[in-house]
Amino acid sequence: MQELQTILEEALESFAAVEDAAELENIKARYLGKDGSLTAMLKGLGKLSAEERPAAGARINQVKQQLEAALHAQREAIQQHALNARLAAEALDVTLPGRGPGVGGLHPVTRTLQRIENLFHSIGYDVADGPEIENDFYNFTALNIPEDHPARAMHDTFYIDAQHVLRTHTSPIQIRYMQAHMEKYKNLETMPDIRIIAPGRVYRVDSDATHSPMFHQVEGLWIGERVSFADLKGVIADFLQNYFETEDMQVRFRPSFFPFTEPSAEMDMSWKGGWLEIGGCGMVHPNVLKHVGIDSEKYIGFAFGMGVERLAMLRYGVNDLRSFFENDLQFLKQFN
Repeated sequence: MQELQTILEEALESFAAVEDAAELENIKARYLGKDGSLTAMLKGLGKLSAEERPAAGARINQVKQQLEAALHAQREAIQQHALNARLAAEALDVTLPGRGPGVGGLHPVTRTLQRIENLFHSIGYDVADGPEIENDFYNFTALNIPEDHPARAMHDTFYIDAQHVLRTHTSPIQIRYMQAHMEKYKNLETMPDIRIIAPGRVYRVDSDATHSPMFHQVEGLWIGERVSFADLKGVIADFLQNYFETEDMQVRFRPSFFPFTEPSAEMDMSWKGGWLEIGGCGMVHPNVLKHVGIDSEKYIGFAFGMGVERLAMLRYGVNDLRSFFENDLQFLKQFN
């Protein structure tokens, strides 16, 4: 019976010291398992005499009940401890304000497009739109771009098939708008002026820190009977001064060449003590007007084009064009 008392004391001490459920089951097997020490004593009852067996059996069963009760109590203690730890880790401060759904914001390029549209709308320009997949006529031929022009080459343009491309500029919108305008007012002796901007996505085979295969462009067009080069410069200067919110913005034109304008110029603006190219412009070429049925002897006009991302980069101080399209939320959240 002394051995039985030793088993009881050792088992109770082992159960109390354990804090892991799996380890507790291992200790249980040492005493109450198939090969446990208490189980071995129960199996040894057959070796005792008939007189000794009842008392020994009763004592062993009593110890077994004590061990099972201690085992059950320790299991509950371990479970309660684990629950308390989990509750502490997942505690909520009910006095804090609720967490509402995340609020999105506009992409900086979208914000720039809206700003451009609003500024031109304020001086009487409408916003025109057109398809991003264009045919050869609208993207090249109608814009007086000859067949040997680099823009028609496979290395510069995304071709869908032999006659269709992802538009390389938003100029096709101007052609479509002028055609529709002429059809609408064909019975009038004098047609109303055309004043539009054509913003949208364009595509070219180019990619580096200052170029992207897909980017946004905004082009402007004013066609009328008394439209001059001075009007062109005045519109550009007014837009840039309002876009950058400074009356000190200076604009200069440098002679250049574009197939769809004549004369043509590069537009520069004053920037940090120097000059920065901002786009191209010029008076609409008579051949372009001819393609849409406008009498170039009676009507004249100008067109211009600027990169939206470049304007956004300058306004927001972004150094790498690719940052706009990497979907980095840490970058995008700065603008909202």
